[in-house]
Amino acid sequence: MNLRSKCLAALLLLPALTPLAVAAAPDHWVGTWGASPLAVANAEGKAVAPDTTLREIVRVSLGGPLVRVSFSNELGLDPLTIGAARIALSTGKTEVQLPTANVLTFGGQPSVTIPAGAMVLSDPVALKLPPFADVAVSIYLPAQPMRQVSAHQLALQTSYAAAGNVVGSKQFDDAKEIYNWPFVKSIEVKLPADAAAIVTIGDSITDGAKSTRDTNSRWPNILARRLQANKKTANLAVINEAISGNRVLHDQAGPNALARFDRDVLAQAGVKYLIFLESINDIGHATTPLKRDDLVTADELIAALGQMAERAHTHGIKVIGATLTPYTGAGYSSPEGEAMRQAINKWIRTTNQLDGVIDFDKATQDPANPAVFAAAADSGDHLHPADGGYKIMGDFIDLKLFEK
Repeated sequence: MNLRSKCLAALLLLPALTPLAVAAAPDHWVGTWGASPLAVANAEGKAVAPDTTLREIVRVSLGGPLVRVSFSNELGLDPLTIGAARIALSTGKTEVQLPTANVLTFGGQPSVTIPAGAMVLSDPVALKLPPFADVAVSIYLPAQPMRQVSAHQLALQTSYAAAGNVVGSKQFDDAKEIYNWPFVKSIEVKLPADAAAIVTIGDSITDGAKSTRDTNSRWPNILARRLQANKKTANLAVINEAISGNRVLHDQAGPNALARFDRDVLAQAGVKYLIFLESINDIGHATTPLKRDDLVTADELIAALGQMAERAHTHGIKVIGATLTPYTGAGYSSPEGEAMRQAINKWIRTTNQLDGVIDFDKATQDPANPAVFAAAADSGDHLHPADGGYKIMGDFIDLKLFEK
């Protein structure tokens, strides 16, 4: 074969090779809502009864045309069977818009069994989801062992439980109110590639303790609304992964923050930013004038927060540290603990390990006595903000942190 023939033969092979070199772009999923689970004892079915339908109400941040839901059995002791599941827009209390109701499937099947310690994602379903929509996720749980359930305890949102399989009902005729989120872990939306999520990790001050139920008054809710109203940040969702009572270095309410970091931060869809506000419970328990436990130092907590930053940076996530709010007058406050809080806040304000700072301490302190909450921020327990305090925090955040 001469040289010309060899070249022609080589060219004829190119069309067959070209498709192998072109890969379709993956779908871009972004978390629009989430909640961190902790282990809830359920030996007698008091938390979640068998043969029950749960209708859990959540408020998303970003909207989108295609959604999927993740369910958690990560802290369960038994396999968990979800017999049926649907997602729909909520119209108030137990009622949903039936035209929006979508059957959730799992690999094309209407039910799924989740191994103990695992989670599952539903198949995507079409749903015209507006920003800040109240969404109802309904799941039927047939009779089965559920000795321990994975649930977010402080939902600050009224959801519902009804006997039997009523996932397809427009409303429940006889429902029991519940105030946690069992098994439902996140809702994700398919969006253009420039959309992303901000994850907030923390304790009760990020979880919204002392805020008014069913009003979505947590500071991450305030932030989400402001982001949506700003053209430069309207493509950002907020996923709240706080647990009330949580600590950075020791288990108490849920696994410690370092232990749950991969699951609750790195595994979330489309994360671009992380905000952390945590360690006041570590400080309080270690320095309380009453019965001290789980002793830690400021240096140990600073090292742990630095670990969070490094782990997030490894995954391309920008990290914003939030200073600890005042707590003088709280039940476990002490001068020793206040010195630790100041040391951690100094590190947050000055370290080069972070990509930005939100000075919640400055935003909520009494100018005349910076160690205590301003009256407008305090819920009355000198540890948690009230609704007004959470609004002060959410409004204080510089949105330019998220325009980078």
